Amino acid sequence: MNKTLSTSSLSSRFLDGISNSLLPVISWFPLIMAALTVAVVSLRYGLGVGAITAQEGVIYLHSALFLLGASCTLGADGHVRVDIFYRRFSDRQKAWVNALGHTLFTLPLCVLIGITCWGYVTESWAIREVSPEPGGIPAVFILKSLIPAMAALLLLQATSEILKSLTILTAEPDDAS
Repeated sequence: MNKTLSTSSLSSRFLDGISNSLLPVISWFPLIMAALTVAVVSLRYGLGVGAITAQEGVIYLHSALFLLGASCTLGADGHVRVDIFYRRFSDRQKAWVNALGHTLFTLPLCVLIGITCWGYVTESWAIREVSPEPGGIPAVFILKSLIPAMAALLLLQATSEILKSLTILTAEPDDAS
């Protein structure tokens, strides 16, 4: 393996580590969401008490799960794809599809999301936006911050996937499997 492949592999592992470091935290979100939902329903129908904060907590966790989990899912190759042809491709053909797809679609989409949401998020931070619901979570600005965080994390993970594909494409034919 040459030095370029080694550097590419190390960079890819570093970038994968960023997404993977989120897994221990976000893997708890579905369980917490389920517990909060049970609590909300029990309070409402069992005791006749509303719990706006808990309801919004479920929404915040749901948003965080998807926004922060997108990069983890990409790293695990878990995103939905139409693989009628892809599944029959060789590793090199898959690497071409992945490298081109992430370069032409994922990276520009992440940049577009990051740029277009910036004003939306900074305005929310400037006014320290709170929930419009009485008793709601007073941190809408933090929730909105997950949008550019998702774009950045997804951009980093897509870069890692491109590096992995380039490692396959630049490997000697005997090394590629």
